[in-house]
Formats: sequence, C-alpha cells, structure tokens
Amino acid sequence: MRRHHALAALLTSIVAACVLAQAGSGTRGQEGGIMRISLSPAAGLDYVDPALSFTQPGWALLDATCARLMTYPDKPAPAAYRLEREVAAGYRISRNFKTYTFTLRPGFRFSNGKPVRASAFANAMNRALQPFVNAAGAIHMQDIVGAFDVLQGRRRTASGIVARGNTLVVQFTRPAPDFLARTAMPYFCAVPPNLPSSGEGVGAFPSAGPYYVDEYRPGERVVIKRNPYYGGTRKVHLDGFDVDLRAGSPQDQVRRIDRGEADWGHSIAAVFMDQSLGLVSKYDINKTRLWVKPGLSLRMLAFNSSRPLFRNNPKLRQAINFALDRRALLATGGGTIGGRPTDQYLPYGIPGFSDSDVYPLDGSDLPRAKGLAEGNLRSGKVAMYTTDVAPAIAAAQLVKQQLALIGLEVEVKRIPLHIASAAYLEKLATRAEEWDIALVLWTPNIPDPHAYLNQLLETQLLDGETLTHFRSSTASRELRQAARTLQTRARSQAYARLDALLAREHAPLATLNVINEVTFVSDRVGCLVLRPVLDLAVACLKD
Repeated sequence: MRRHHALAALLTSIVAACVLAQAGSGTRGQEGGIMRISLSPAAGLDYVDPALSFTQPGWALLDATCARLMTYPDKPAPAAYRLEREVAAGYRISRNFKTYTFTLRPGFRFSNGKPVRASAFANAMNRALQPFVNAAGAIHMQDIVGAFDVLQGRRRTASGIVARGNTLVVQFTRPAPDFLARTAMPYFCAVPPNLPSSGEGVGAFPSAGPYYVDEYRPGERVVIKRNPYYGGTRKVHLDGFDVDLRAGSPQDQVRRIDRGEADWGHSIAAVFMDQSLGLVSKYDINKTRLWVKPGLSLRMLAFNSSRPLFRNNPKLRQAINFALDRRALLATGGGTIGGRPTDQYLPYGIPGFSDSDVYPLDGSDLPRAKGLAEGNLRSGKVAMYTTDVAPAIAAAQLVKQQLALIGLEVEVKRIPLHIASAAYLEKLATRAEEWDIALVLWTPNIPDPHAYLNQLLETQLLDGETLTHFRSSTASRELRQAARTLQTRARSQAYARLDALLAREHAPLATLNVINEVTFVSDRVGCLVLRPVLDLAVACLKD
C-alpha cells in the first residue's frame, strides 16, 4: 500500500500544485504600496507554512516569501521554465545521482536579520518528514537516506541531510536526477533552523524571500510585508500584501476585483468565465485586465496496458488517438477559453516541448483509425473510469460516441470523487484490473519533463508501478538517460525526441488538451508576469 500512496501523491492532479511561469506583460508603476488580495474559502488557501501548503493560492503567496536553493526566473515562458540557482551559489552531483552537494550564496538573510545557512534547508526537509506533520511534500523527500526512519518516528532528522555552515549535502537511496527541480518547490523553502514542526502549521515566522508573513489569522486575514534584509536579485516593488480570506463565494471575489475593491484573487477558469459576470465582454482577453494562458495541467485518457484489451496492442492505442476529435472534446472543458488541444505529453513551453504533429487536433482521422483498429479490437469492450463531475461525464460520453465509430463499445463508470482528488488516482492504481481507459488530469508539482514523462511512464521509478501500467524496458532506459543529462540543450532535445516517440509508437496515453489558467486583476496592477497566475513577488501598482 505504501507504493500506492506514493503513486497517488506523485500523480496528484490538483491544479493548485504549480505556480510557475507561463506568460506575462504589463505596465510598470510606482514603488511601494499594498496590494489587496481577495480569496474566498473555496479558493483553497490552506496554510502559509511551506511544509504544509498544497494549494495554488498558498503557493502563489509562498513564492513571494520563499528563498530556495533553485528557482525559476520571473520571466514569461519559455524562459520561465529554465531552472536557475537562487540561494545555491553552486552544486555538485555525484555520477550516480545519489549525492548532491550545495554551496550557499552569502548575503541571504531572514526577515529578522539572521543569515541563511545550510541548516535552514535541512530544517525545511526534516520538518516535512515528521510523521505528525503529514506533509504532502514528504513524497518528494522519502528517497533521502534516513527519511524512512523519520517518517516512522524513529528519528527526528534524516541521516542523509547534512548541514555544515554554508554547505548542504543530501544523499539518496536511489538515483534522484530530478532533485534540483524538486528544490524549487515551497517544501524546500529556507526556514529558521529553530522553527518547530507543527501538524497545524506555523503562521507568522521569518522568511528569507522578498516578503514574509507578518500575521496569519486562518479564515480571516494574511498580512505580508517586505523583507528589509532581502539579499536576492528578484525585483521587488511593493511594501506588501493584505490578503482578505472572507470574500464569500468565488463570484463575490471576482466582483470585488471588478469593482476595484481588490487587486487580485485566484479561482478556477470557470468562475472567471461565468457569463453572469460579463468579464469577457467588458475587458476582452489578453488585453488589459483579463488574461488567459496555457497552464501546466493536461487532460488525458490513460490506457491500462495491463488489461487484455491494450496489453501489447499499440495499434489499438494509436487508433484511438486518431479517432478522437480533440476539438469537439475541448468543448466539454470550457472550449478555447478553457484549454488548448494537444496530442503530446509535454505542455507548451516546458523544456523539451517541440510541436511534432503526431495526431490531428482539429478533428479525427477515421480512415486511419479504422485501419489501425482492424484486427486489433479484441473483445471490443471498454470499461472507462471517470469522476462524477459534469465536465468529466460529458467528456466521457463524447469519447464513448467517438470510439463507437471504430468498433469499440465503451461502458462509462462514474467514480464518486472530485476530479481534483488524489484518491481518484489512487483508486486507478489500486484497482487496475477493473478499468481499460480513465479520464484524468495530470498536474505535476514542477514544470520539468521528468515530471511528465518519467513519472508517468518510467517503469522503474516506483518499483514498476505507473498509472498506465505501461511496460517498455527500452523506453524506460531512454527516459532514465534523458533525466541524467545535465547539459540543458541536450536534455531538452532528448526529451523532445522521447515525447514524440512515445506518443507516436507506443501511445500509452491520449492527451486531449492543456488546461488554461485565468488571471484577473484590478486596473491598479502593473508589472504583470503570469506564471500562469500572477507572479506576486515582482508585481507593482501603477502610478
């Protein structure tokens, strides 16, 4: 069961998991001022403690308060996804990718004036590993040497995390080629070495990023102020943020921004596009205040390659990819405002993405689909899982209609779980014998090709267990080799080739669309960098 929980956490499809860059523009403004943020309870601000926060509003705020070993630049995509050093002045990686040694930059200080040492990062990791904290981020640290002892309550610190002055050494039980990207997540945010662990989360505490949380009253208010000792290079403009957590409904939150009573707030795209609010007719899209950009979440069909229908049957998986009308399916997810059709496993802008034109995006290719399906339909019966929310049900019914055209009889089974629930993905992993196709969302926590291709399809990443149960020793070997390529251009080229190869020849998935993110701001907000939501750390207010 421990592997199943690990898989569910890695596959968690909460769209809130990523706050990293996608696109941006805007007008520069004055220095100083307080940005007013409005969040409804439904917006999902859970914690301001980096060990526990796991929602998009939480990560947006933490991105402004955190200092991390590695980070992503405050730039539009695709430059936004190029990992760079923040507190790390340099690093060494062992040949087997099991030992990372970081040297820290001087000059970083917490908001109380104390210097940031390696112990700040050691404490961040050990806090997340405490069993009573139950941190979602522990999944990204469980392969550290000694982490299991901490998770089991046998030790307070992991033996594989060693901090000496400005040097941090992290050792792993197995190769960890994605660890640099992991350190850009809030779970690895520098915290004071004496900051206690808490299952309820710590509120106000010193931070080493551009800002720090000065006050947190759950369900009421967050006050964030500028760090007077900030020693990094991010271009900071504001004096801070006043976050009101009592907006009422998500629509009330949007109306407050529309009236100029608040400057920004996070919600799902469907709320901003609610016709009763009339935002599109008022402001148009991507002009001044209302922005729609491709995000980091993929909506896809996973094929269960352990079942008789799809086992050793790539032609049928390819046939389904040709039979799908992705443009029509997009209408079930909000249309062109809600997403952008895709046939690849890497979203637009991610390192390694290259438009390979594998399957049709504007309709189906039924002659090609029928030709591939002929002689490969086997039983012709498909058990399809989906959640019981309206958009998912509509998409599943449309898939059923489209696949009937190539001779497949699809039975849609509704799972009574929210579409963003990790429990749904865990159910797919633990009940693999019951489904052939599953409609899922995939939103990794880091915008890196490893999080899309390796975590989805590398058979040895989780002891041979993947969402699709796809098995290919050759593909797994090449995925591991791509992950261990350190030269940026060569790594991107390797992943671009694998992205196209896997989609075209093996087809363990059928991606439908990239889900868009919507940002709505007041007319006071300038210095816009959308990542895909607003980059708060470098935002400003207009004159």
